[in-house]
Amino acid sequence: MLVVWVVVNLVNVLQAAGFASRTPGAGGMSVNQALGVVIAVLALPATWALVVFVRERAGWLQYLGPLAFDAFVALMLVVDYALALEFRDPQRPAILAPYLLLFFGSVTLMGLPMYTISRSRWALTAATSALLLTAMAYALARNVG
Repeated sequence: MLVVWVVVNLVNVLQAAGFASRTPGAGGMSVNQALGVVIAVLALPATWALVVFVRERAGWLQYLGPLAFDAFVALMLVVDYALALEFRDPQRPAILAPYLLLFFGSVTLMGLPMYTISRSRWALTAATSALLLTAMAYALARNVG
């Protein structure tokens, strides 16, 4: 479970940095793209945790987060990197909706089980999630979300 906790918090911090990088003078989309690659690499430990959870017959809540994260990374790699589709502006709901649902769903599902395992770890996850949402709101307010 520690692996998933590290993954979810790294994803939160990296994506918060990604939102911040989109604002003028903060590095631009090249920084955002590089951070996306790092987030994609985090699918490796998430997948390892998923395999462990399945082998140990952990509850569905344990493996649903890493599974959703892997699905998000697969979608991200296709639409952001392989096909380089622009779906944020102008918005393409057929891509944007599953993209956001998988991203925020995976973050929620990876962080949620921590509440019953370790309140201090859960509190840190809540803090990094708040950082992510704040960075997203900041970027959206500047029309670069």
